Amino acid sequence: MNHSNGILASMSQVPTESTVLVEGIVHARPEHQRRPIPSGDIEVEVTKFRLLNAADSPLPFMSSHAGKLVRVPWMPEEQRLRYRYLDLRRPELSSNLRKRSEVAHIVRHVLHEEGFTEVETPLLFKSTPEGAREFLVPTRLASTSSRLPDTETTDLESHPEPLFYALPQSPQQAKQLLIASGAVDKYYQLARCFRDEDGRKDRQPEFTQIDLEMAFVSWGEDIPSLTTGTADNWRIGGGEVRDIIERLVRAVWSKVEGFELPERFKVMTYAEAMSRFGSDKPDTRFGLEIKNVTSHLPEPLRSSLIEHGEILEALIVDKAEHHIFGRAAKKIKGMEVEKRLDRIDIKDANLESWLEASKAIHTLSEVTPLSTTELNAALGVISGSTVWLAKRPRIAEGGSTPLGQLRLALSEEAQCSGQLTLSPKPHFLWITEFPLFTRADEDKEFLAHGRWSSSHHPFTAPMRQDIEKLYEGRISEVRGQHYDLVLNGVEIGGGSVRVHDASMQEYIFSNVLQLSESETASFSHLIHALRCGAPPHGGIALGFDRLMAILCKTETIRDVIAFPKTGTGKDLLFQSPAPADPAVLEQYNVRPRNGR
Repeated sequence: MNHSNGILASMSQVPTESTVLVEGIVHARPEHQRRPIPSGDIEVEVTKFRLLNAADSPLPFMSSHAGKLVRVPWMPEEQRLRYRYLDLRRPELSSNLRKRSEVAHIVRHVLHEEGFTEVETPLLFKSTPEGAREFLVPTRLASTSSRLPDTETTDLESHPEPLFYALPQSPQQAKQLLIASGAVDKYYQLARCFRDEDGRKDRQPEFTQIDLEMAFVSWGEDIPSLTTGTADNWRIGGGEVRDIIERLVRAVWSKVEGFELPERFKVMTYAEAMSRFGSDKPDTRFGLEIKNVTSHLPEPLRSSLIEHGEILEALIVDKAEHHIFGRAAKKIKGMEVEKRLDRIDIKDANLESWLEASKAIHTLSEVTPLSTTELNAALGVISGSTVWLAKRPRIAEGGSTPLGQLRLALSEEAQCSGQLTLSPKPHFLWITEFPLFTRADEDKEFLAHGRWSSSHHPFTAPMRQDIEKLYEGRISEVRGQHYDLVLNGVEIGGGSVRVHDASMQEYIFSNVLQLSESETASFSHLIHALRCGAPPHGGIALGFDRLMAILCKTETIRDVIAFPKTGTGKDLLFQSPAPADPAVLEQYNVRPRNGR
């Protein structure tokens, strides 16, 4: 007994978080003393212990004091990221990493059973204008393309240009070339991807996606579908990709969450999603649907909107919903001003004339009075309701509308106040028939310079019904065979049927996107591969980090990545990015801005 007391006394002097080797006799705990933790059913009667490595005291923080995954006031997240090796000792994070490994195993197992071949694609690639900013990697290989005409051969090396690889935004071109080769008809990989984007709340400059591509996918033809369930609004090709992804997601939820998802996920067109919810990734767990009120407006307002190519929409919180959203509506005054929304509180005094209070209406017509009798009947507006009005283009564009952003803000405020609780059940939804081209994507404007950009990427096929519009120059009306998978208002993946006709692909590059000769030349390998008999093909990529954040029930993807970066792309642990030595840069023919 004295020996045991001496051992325990020695152990009590060991700094917390130290590594020790313990030997002893294992005993089962009495039933009433067992605890629901690892090794909670046993205890060890220590007979010997050895200190293997004493931890410094004090450490920057104790893993046991770091709280849960939510932010804690006394420990900024930057502190946790700087000492990530300590933060990872918390059971919450280590559990996330194990679950990530488990899901990766399920993904590989399901795709292997479906006949997919895992293929690694290059990380050192070539810079091409696909729509997102790329990271460049310099190489010591020298270029002489900058030499002047008539330069002597012996002087070529005196004018070297730096050469760069680019880290891939996605394996898009490589996987299409795999399918075009005929060597692989079903490809996948857990692919590492890189995008040099401006700081985002929940983005990482390097991320992982479940990436796959299939040969001989359907193209939306009027032929019997190869998939089941043809009457659910899936009017594009790529049904084979849909089948695989739904099976994959069902397997993950069944094995990891113990929840059985439906055999088919719902489908909604982009136009319907934007009209009803004001978002291309709608959260369908609550109501507050947007209404198009244009057809109920009196003349000449209706005709004026049509002439301008616009519609008038309304978001209504009726009297019965005020106990849920009333408090939230008081906290979004700033948003109403920023988004130029007209808010009208309906009372007995203005019940029949509330439309006159809309500033949007007065920009179209000065005609008064404007009766709202028909509007009230169509929309169910009564005294006590609150109405928000906003105009938008008749053909929706971008990812959200002002009323769609308002809808989400009302929901978030109502949840924070405890007035609204959303269902924890997963609501999966396919969004299809996106505009093939856009001018409403700020992230792509740095490359587009006012030209059309591809909403998805430049290899996405148009819907068969819209091919004539493509060649007639009616670009804004062309829909793509593009599909996004949305879960509870979060996009977790997107893909498309690809253009497999070389002439159509060249037309899109030159006539629609108006790429220069050099920009088009950067895709010459893909064009030639299509000319070599490439089959119809399509694929998808699921955001693995975002998927894991949902499964781990955490708000940020940084909690499911072993060594993440901040939202601005800084690595606080490894202190990157960092300047390079000028002498090293010289080897790559790269010179600092100051020329030294």
